[in-house]
Amino acid sequence: MIRLRPADQLILYYAEYVCRKGEAKMNITDVRVRKVAKEGKMKAVVSITIDDEFVVHDIKVIEGEKGLFIAMPSRKATDGEYRDIAHPINSTTRDRIQSIILDRYQEVMSEDPDAAAAE
Repeated sequence: MIRLRPADQLILYYAEYVCRKGEAKMNITDVRVRKVAKEGKMKAVVSITIDDEFVVHDIKVIEGEKGLFIAMPSRKATDGEYRDIAHPINSTTRDRIQSIILDRYQEVMSEDPDAAAAE
């Protein structure tokens, strides 16, 4: 069993609240992309703001065999496994968040020719 820090508990509480809002959808109101300069599979680290009220940091943009995807923020548990700290509850929300993040990532890469050349 993972013992959560108060900040992690707050993230989970807010995620549950957002998912229970029913017909009201959460809105991602800001996406900030920080490109990773070194070579490797991780291309960027992203922060998203939800409803101008809540921020999730350290979402990673990763280059996989089938293309880009996101990895939610995680931390190493006592058993050595990495567990997400905050994550979407359902696949529809995950797909929506991933689409918004990857669209913004592509915009940032097209705005910066040096970053696009490093790809």
